[in-house]
Amino acid sequence: MLPARLQPGRFLSAAPLRLPAPRGAAAGGEPARSPGTTRAEQAHRVVASYKPSKFDKKILVWTGRFKTEEDIPQRIPPEMLDKARNKARVKACYIMIGLSIVACFAVIASAKKAAARHESLTSWNLAKKAKWRKEAALAAEAKTK
Repeated sequence: MLPARLQPGRFLSAAPLRLPAPRGAAAGGEPARSPGTTRAEQAHRVVASYKPSKFDKKILVWTGRFKTEEDIPQRIPPEMLDKARNKARVKACYIMIGLSIVACFAVIASAKKAAARHESLTSWNLAKKAKWRKEAALAAEAKTK
């Protein structure tokens, strides 16, 4: 036999659900903060636990996170550096893609000039092998003397 409150057809009363207080919350439901800080300062405070190297500082400046290396604080959050590294990685990839396209056009231009001079890789190979055969024949002749 079920208790009266759990019997079929009986509606459960909807009591407001109370969530546990978040970590660091004060007794009144307000987030705990140190004296003298505003709510906005507390909301944007992130634990800065990484000391950037010189190269990390260059990455942070190159990706536009800071204007100069002097603007970078002593310690920064690791997430900030991860985002800057990812941005730098993408920029470097775009630069390599651009250089590859430029190199392709340079190769096409030089191949057209070589074709105009009636040069080809096949003719270069044949000339090089003929030179090697001649040198080998001279070396064999020098051995027999």
